[in-house]
Amino acid sequence: MATVIPIKKHLKALKTQYNLLSKGKDALLNLIDEAEIAENVYNSNAIENSTLTLKETEQILLEMEVSRNLPLREVFEAKNLARVTEYIRNKAKKEAISQELILLLHRMLIGNIDDKIAGRFREKNEYVRVGTHIAPAPEHVASMMEKLVQDFTDNTETFFADKIAKFHLDFETIHPFNDGNGRIGRVIINYQLIQLGFPAVIVRNKEKLGYYKALQDYNFNTNTKRMEKIITLAIMESLHKRLTYLEGGKIIPLANYIRQNKKSAPALLNAARRQNIPAFREKGVWKISEEFKYDGGEKKN
Repeated sequence: MATVIPIKKHLKALKTQYNLLSKGKDALLNLIDEAEIAENVYNSNAIENSTLTLKETEQILLEMEVSRNLPLREVFEAKNLARVTEYIRNKAKKEAISQELILLLHRMLIGNIDDKIAGRFREKNEYVRVGTHIAPAPEHVASMMEKLVQDFTDNTETFFADKIAKFHLDFETIHPFNDGNGRIGRVIINYQLIQLGFPAVIVRNKEKLGYYKALQDYNFNTNTKRMEKIITLAIMESLHKRLTYLEGGKIIPLANYIRQNKKSAPALLNAARRQNIPAFREKGVWKISEEFKYDGGEKKN
């Protein structure tokens, strides 16, 4: 499958607008990126069944006291993933994705959690299963990862979002590590986006059933459509958020916008989820510019 032409055109238009408005606004964009770290860390770890809340994740990253005794492993998972998330923001602008880089990111993620497996691919007799999918034998992992990275680098024809979605699906199918595959896979999505000049995205725990279904679709019948949609919607939302801040208008919760303008809540929420309006989430709350003019579903300039 492949992203349809209208979505490609919409993403191109958003990126063009983002490039234009972001000139001279590095300080603001850095603030947005930094503010998103805890939310990104929380969601990615929650997809892997971490019990930490967003508030607890924020407290851990800010070195604040937390109200309950937390599993030490989950504390390290939050701190390590935050470190990886910060690291790639600058690294992605300087260096293409490579096996060596992926191993480094894994070492940063799993270090102090399980040093025996940190920074290396699965080895002899180290098999893993994800649901009903049994990952390839460890003897094949290194060569499969080398081919995956090389194919991604060599492919200059495929639409960027589809290319990133396919890489992620193949990476998770290979499941090259004993632990941390999902989190590293989602870090790589952002690495690849940042390298192309896009902002990072958040794959949200609230939508993990659709995310898991996308992985299953690929494992069972090599269908990439669902993952492509997840990636493109996440990119749109990330761009809509930054464009709204860059435009400098007053930002309000979408619920307030609905009340103020006497609009249909189901229609606006559905439009937000489909990214037919420039709405975005912060800490799980849908927000939008107060100045936005709703014309039935599409952005009205």
